[in-house]
Amino acid sequence: MAIHGYYLGCPFWGLKDWVGNLYRKGSRSGDFLAQYATVFNSVEGNTSFYGVPSAESVERWKEATPESFRFCFKLPQEITHRKKLQAVDRDVTQFLHRMAPLESRLGPIMVQLPPSFGPDRLAVLQRFLATLPSAFRFAIEVRHLMFYTDSALSQRLDDLLSHFACERVLMDTKALRSGDPDHPEVQGALQKKPNLPITPIALGSHPILRFVAHPVAAVNGPDLERWRQVLVRWIGEGREPYFFAHCPNDFHSPPLARRMHNALRKEVDVGEMPEWPGEVVEEVRGQLSLF
Repeated sequence: MAIHGYYLGCPFWGLKDWVGNLYRKGSRSGDFLAQYATVFNSVEGNTSFYGVPSAESVERWKEATPESFRFCFKLPQEITHRKKLQAVDRDVTQFLHRMAPLESRLGPIMVQLPPSFGPDRLAVLQRFLATLPSAFRFAIEVRHLMFYTDSALSQRLDDLLSHFACERVLMDTKALRSGDPDHPEVQGALQKKPNLPITPIALGSHPILRFVAHPVAAVNGPDLERWRQVLVRWIGEGREPYFFAHCPNDFHSPPLARRMHNALRKEVDVGEMPEWPGEVVEEVRGQLSLF
């Protein structure tokens, strides 16, 4: 039985290091997405942050995935970081036109704003949201500290997003910072990932959590359990949340996602994660070796 009741995935699908465990041995990059989509039902697709994909790529992605699959692409940084949501109507239109062929496979489009985008720019955000077409769904990630420490400001943001039927993306890096900071895989991530006091916020039917783990699996237990309880509550409320598993070395992201799913299954009906293509191959080879 496939995953259902919520959406589970990783930041992307193209990591070659997953060949031999998540993906079958000998798989090529062109095979990755189709195999990924037999296990997970969503992906962030972070590549769009760095540029608009080609029309040919979008068509291949559609062909490689079932209708139940969801891509949660980011708006390009040209729109969010360089132009800071101003004079971007043409850029947004071009991006949405390129992604439109994905049709039902297109989940909420994530708008990741830089840390410098603070309370003084809420009016800019409001004008931007007012221009977005209702045919697409959007989710906003803010990284300015005051949106998390000033309760009145946080409420203003939530009210604004709710008015435009937008979700609020949560990126939790607490687990990343709970383990050894000198771990070689962690040092660079600590500089790049925001350190924000995240609290559970669900404005609509599809809250989005980006969970950034420490590469030492034992460190992540308390924070995974904390969010497991939140996901159980959200699912019980009739929402369909997104959970994206991140790690400094994303080799660990699929096992992290599987760990969360197996924990959820003990309390809510979210289906069974299908076997990983790479593990199925290993199992078959092991059986053949007995003859």
